[in-house]
Amino acid sequence: MTDSSTSAKDSAGPRAFGVDVGGSGIKGGIVDLTTGMLVGERYKVLTPQPATPEAVSRGVAEVVGHFNWDGPVGITLPGVITGGTMRTAANIDKGWIGTNTYDLFAKDLGGRDLSVVNDADAAGMAEDAHGAGRGVDGVVMLLTFGTGIGSAILVNGTLVPNTELGHLIVGKKEAEHQASSRVKDEKGWSYKKWAKKVSKVLDEYEALFWPSLFIAGGGISRKADKWIPHLTNETKVVPAALQNTAGIVGAAMAVDRGLQP
Repeated sequence: MTDSSTSAKDSAGPRAFGVDVGGSGIKGGIVDLTTGMLVGERYKVLTPQPATPEAVSRGVAEVVGHFNWDGPVGITLPGVITGGTMRTAANIDKGWIGTNTYDLFAKDLGGRDLSVVNDADAAGMAEDAHGAGRGVDGVVMLLTFGTGIGSAILVNGTLVPNTELGHLIVGKKEAEHQASSRVKDEKGWSYKKWAKKVSKVLDEYEALFWPSLFIAGGGISRKADKWIPHLTNETKVVPAALQNTAGIVGAAMAVDRGLQP
């Protein structure tokens, strides 16, 4: 399926290809690296169930093949990746743990340049360069509020990969066990009550990292007007700007920069 969101069809800037692997869909497209916009439409296939490494790799190849793209490809995955190996697996088959991602994708994508990065890291890179964090100096933190809390830290545009700040203990619980949007829904909290929990977590992140800006992502960021005004932490919090293209854009940026965490 195609989606014409955020495109730059007449762009002539340098390009790379990004693929964002999620729990429900694998979506990708050609990215103008100058503007951070898609060149034409994105293409999406359903994430196979079960989402085994081999099945997902075939899905990624299908997305890339849709565009007849034969250049470098950046790929996001929902997990920690170090040395090219998947260390955790969130919303994806546990068979990914221990998989060498570069060997895997090379089987279906050939000998082209590849970059495989954490999905929150990719979104953070895109938001920092082309979205809500553009032009902000110092430490910029993207936090995605969903079933857990994903995180990305950038220092003057340079990514600190594989931060898992949702698992940081704040008080007596992990941050995501008290301030994810999943907890809000399960508890039936109002936005105002949930914002108090989020503020407590952000206070802790501020004390540790002294960020210049927090960028709030995840589906609940689309309702930012209902909860961001209730936050009491000191650092400014703004909603993510790129929404469903951030992972694709960040993946393309990663392969352009040669990132292989």
